[in-house]
Amino acid sequence: MRDLALLPKAHLHLHFTGSLRTSTLAELADAAGVRVPAALLDGDPLDLPPGDRGWFRFQRLYDAARACVRSEAAMRRIVHEAAQDDAAEGSHRLEIQVDPTSYAPFVGGVTPALEIVLDAAREATGATGVEVAVIVASSRMRHPLEARTLARLAARHAGHGPGEVVGFGLSNDERRGDTADFAPAFAIARAAGLASVPHGGELLGARHVEEVLEHLRPDRLGHGVRAAEDPYLLGRLVDDGVALELCPASNVSLGVFADPSLVPLRALVDAGATVALGADDPLLFGSRLVAQYEAARAVHGFSDPELADLARASIRACLASPASRRRMLAAVDEWLAAVPAP
Repeated sequence: MRDLALLPKAHLHLHFTGSLRTSTLAELADAAGVRVPAALLDGDPLDLPPGDRGWFRFQRLYDAARACVRSEAAMRRIVHEAAQDDAAEGSHRLEIQVDPTSYAPFVGGVTPALEIVLDAAREATGATGVEVAVIVASSRMRHPLEARTLARLAARHAGHGPGEVVGFGLSNDERRGDTADFAPAFAIARAAGLASVPHGGELLGARHVEEVLEHLRPDRLGHGVRAAEDPYLLGRLVDDGVALELCPASNVSLGVFADPSLVPLRALVDAGATVALGADDPLLFGSRLVAQYEAARAVHGFSDPELADLARASIRACLASPASRRRMLAAVDEWLAAVPAP
């Protein structure tokens, strides 16, 4: 079997605070004089009950980690370490997702917060060789007018290269807010050439995916795993070319599926869906990008050629330039052509 850490891939679903190393979180907490729950520092994946109770605990832990990020230096460190970790796992492209309003109070406002992340992304690209681009995401927990403000900010930094905003997302609890209310924000983002990359179809089923398709017109769908429950909907996603950012570890930790074998990765791929594996929030779910590929191999029986196809799907779904995608795809071919270690 070939080394999956050497398989060239793109990482399309990673949250800014959720990418934190546990050691870094501990240092930031000490510096800020903040006591964080032990569950954030033990490195073990969360095992949450399904439904509201599990999500509430997840959100409480995420908020506790986010409360430790209180300076420009901390924000820059997060971006650099995320790129370093991705480089060690064979990622050639990272599109990290951030809601800059969460860090604005500590750095002088929402615009400086985003510009810090973008500048750090450019620096991290040069230091690691991983192309680091940014997705600005609004939250379903906040008013839709705030989403429009963020979309306008994202539009001012739109592009495809490292240190630029490549997409606009919508995250947090899928059960909150009215999807249609966020449509104007996504229209602003699309007009600026940004990709539409909202979350949908993890906590809620196929009907929620239909709402997201209708109102937000996604190019990629964060998670989307529950589309497997409706063959007609899944066929529509395939026909429309909507890629799915699948995060198996988070699906299990959040109680969406009781066991890794129940995540319908094989069914989605066999149906022709474009699937890009992502780590989501390694801090809370206890596994990074390569672990998702290892699960595809060990749990779902994916062969090396099939794993290479998953990596190719992530590259084709990324928002890099055509030349960058061609380079990455050629690197996947080289990985597959190499003789596997005994």
